[in-house]
Amino acid sequence: MTETFEFHSPTIHAVFAVKVDKVLSALEAEGALPAGISRANVTVEPPRDPSHGDLSTNAAMVLAKPAGMNPRALAEKIVEKLAANILVTSAEIAGPGFINLRIEKLAWFAELRLMAMLDADYGKSGMGAGKTVNVEYVSANPTGPMHMGHCRGAVVGDALASLLEFAGHKVIREYYVNDAGGQVDVLARSAHLRYREALGEQIGEIPEGLYPGDYLIPVAKSLADEFGDKFVAAPESEWLALFKARASAAMMELIRSDLALLGIKHDIFSSEAELQAAGKPEEAEKWLREHDLVYDGVLEAPKGKTPEELGSDWEPVELPLFRSTRFGDDQDRPIKKSDGSWTYFGADLAYHFQKAQNADALVDIWGADHAGTVKRIKAAVAALTSTDGTGAAREPIPFEVKLVQMVQLLRGGEPVKMSKRSGTFVTLADVVREVGKDVVRFTMLTRKPEAQMDFDFAKVVEASKDNPVFYVQYANARIHSSLRKAAAEGIVPSDAHLDLLGTEELDLIKLAAQFPRLIEAAAAAREPHRVAFFLGDLAAAFHAYWNLGNDRPDMRLIVVNDVNLSSARLYLAARIGQLLKNGLALLGVEAVEEM
Repeated sequence: MTETFEFHSPTIHAVFAVKVDKVLSALEAEGALPAGISRANVTVEPPRDPSHGDLSTNAAMVLAKPAGMNPRALAEKIVEKLAANILVTSAEIAGPGFINLRIEKLAWFAELRLMAMLDADYGKSGMGAGKTVNVEYVSANPTGPMHMGHCRGAVVGDALASLLEFAGHKVIREYYVNDAGGQVDVLARSAHLRYREALGEQIGEIPEGLYPGDYLIPVAKSLADEFGDKFVAAPESEWLALFKARASAAMMELIRSDLALLGIKHDIFSSEAELQAAGKPEEAEKWLREHDLVYDGVLEAPKGKTPEELGSDWEPVELPLFRSTRFGDDQDRPIKKSDGSWTYFGADLAYHFQKAQNADALVDIWGADHAGTVKRIKAAVAALTSTDGTGAAREPIPFEVKLVQMVQLLRGGEPVKMSKRSGTFVTLADVVREVGKDVVRFTMLTRKPEAQMDFDFAKVVEASKDNPVFYVQYANARIHSSLRKAAAEGIVPSDAHLDLLGTEELDLIKLAAQFPRLIEAAAAAREPHRVAFFLGDLAAAFHAYWNLGNDRPDMRLIVVNDVNLSSARLYLAARIGQLLKNGLALLGVEAVEEM
């Protein structure tokens, strides 16, 4: 069996996945493979060791057992048909039944042309099928400016949202404003202290328990200008609600401004106070009681403590408890406190119930300090979404929580001192203004979010290959420098002589061609850092290729007296540059063309 190769939009890995699938269908039709066996776990991907070939499939390994066949025997049947393909130069069986393929250069050149044709859209996927994913990230308490403790989660969430859109999802970017808790009361009291200061009172050192930063001074001055001394001696009950509203609104404006410095904008800001005012927690409780998922019971005493250790601080109280143990939690959880107010979990449960009405999947980006609440809120979402509007059972809405570790700030290896403006932390705005948005964003994605991270001001701006931000940007700048030089010499990138490209260039094409697969895998795993890792690998491969020309003039992008080879190499380099730009755009980083 032979076939001609047609240039079309599916990427090379997708094309060969279809070819393998057709081979399996042909074997079924011949009776050599039992019909009806699921092929869901059959993959076509680059082998871990490039020396083994260009592509590898596990088809024989996956299908042999349900087919009642020996894996190598099935692999031989598959190889026989794949080897007949005009684009397959070799098909070999490895180990117990893996199949390694080597592909004609023609196919890789077609992939390079596809990169040029799709340009900024190369790597886009329809995997998401238009399904809506709600990504909630940042959600810092509105009690002050953004600090670097919020930065990593902000970048991870924003990059994930862009990645999911690129992979074919509709995305809702959401920020949950925790403006109904005790911390907002503290904010209002801190603003009242500054309000008195604005009216001339000497307040001295900020008392313990209040927010010490000077970011509340403008809010207090505005209140003093508007109300004069009306609330100086007034009881708290007369000014607390007003000061809460004004101060939290001002803090949210400050937070939006800080996020804008990072290039982050949310679609929705959901207020906890508005959620409670609208009776959403009551609606959630009613629904849960109707489904026997909330009952009135006595909360268990803290585990591992004797009555003597508990003392008078704990006593059994009947509370409405959510049956979270039905969904894998350690114990049932209270949704209300003994005074009738909602627990944080109760309000959060209602908030997720509300989000689930408008999404097919939910993703929350939380700080690692919230790890203890993951199990209970996942239990709540599973419970609240396990039936549809008619009461019929259904699969719960997929819900994931991504935990992000804190970032340690260093300067030349030494811990950074706190910001005077904030009083207790280093502000995000200060960091972005010092090193730039792109450096901050890319650096936040150079490690898995669950891993600890050091952010050293000296290292993140270092112009060396040890700095991944610089190394990726420099690769793109090198490419554009060469393109400008070529243009000045009248050399235009062209695909007319791609056949002149050799092994080194093919290796670059093969690596670049993994981008679409990388996008789908990263989106499915909800891991945008994979894009940063890939860009680092691609940049390193390009730099290695570039450096070949340092000792060998015949390996330079622009080869003296060889316009055809130069135009082919420049065509490849332009594709690598575009791919770097595509990936950086997903991370919210500019692909600079000069450095």
